[in-house]
Amino acid sequence: MRISQKVKKILDNYESDNPGTKTNLARILMHGKLGGTGRMIILPVDQGFEHGPARSFAPNAAGYDPHYHFQLALDAGCNAYASALGMLEAGADSFAGAIPTILKVNSSNSLARPKDQAVTASVDDALRLGCSAIGFTIYPGSDDCFEMMEEIREMALEAKSVGLAVVMWSYPRGGDLTKEGETAMDVCAYAAHMAALMGAHIIKVKPPTAHLYQDAAKKVYEAQKIDISSLEKRIAHVVQSCFNGRRLVVFSGGEAKDEAAILAEAKAIHLGGGNGSIVGRNSFQRPKDKALELLGKMADVYLGKA
Repeated sequence: MRISQKVKKILDNYESDNPGTKTNLARILMHGKLGGTGRMIILPVDQGFEHGPARSFAPNAAGYDPHYHFQLALDAGCNAYASALGMLEAGADSFAGAIPTILKVNSSNSLARPKDQAVTASVDDALRLGCSAIGFTIYPGSDDCFEMMEEIREMALEAKSVGLAVVMWSYPRGGDLTKEGETAMDVCAYAAHMAALMGAHIIKVKPPTAHLYQDAAKKVYEAQKIDISSLEKRIAHVVQSCFNGRRLVVFSGGEAKDEAAILAEAKAIHLGGGNGSIVGRNSFQRPKDKALELLGKMADVYLGKA
């Protein structure tokens, strides 16, 4: 694997990491259509845990088969494929070495009331399955957020010690947060910054809205004239909040939306300096030909072709 100068520069930002971790980051950054550009499209399939099988896969029944998602990520030229333990185990041999994988090591479900996630896999599982990274969700604002932070602190230390990278989903929710507050500009930037402070190599957050949730933060945004007038500007502010761009930041695809909206969002991420998209339901719930077409157009956006 030859590493591009762009990727070498990104790896230089991770000053404390060992060669194994940097190699695994490079595997993700150098794979697929966007390999070497510093941009990423990652396919995440953890929705079965989060929402249940019918809500996740009935719109495109081929998705009930774990092999389908491995193959979709490969055919689309994604940088990596992220999923829960059982999904990765179900294709681990057939797709060994074919694409970098990220083991999602904690999960929730829509039947539970607490805004928390259970640890459902281990660093040893990630090593056994040949993964490049572990993925972990935290819920800043939740009554259980401190326990989640302590869990990822321990798992991240273990993962890094054996040369794995750490991807952190940082989704504000729970506590006193309103639905509008979960994607507010100040809250999203805060959540992304917390993930960087906890040692994440790749940070996943939702695209922020122009809403400002915290009164104290709103005063600063207005006094300092921080421009959040467009999604592009808001993306740039999230990137700035992640050590001034020294950490990789990708943005979730979120709820189902049409192709034009997805591509417009990708364009804003690209222009705002974000490192890419992590797109699940908006890809695998489409028929495969439509999913490949969409992911191909997204890659063109990040390549500057669209």
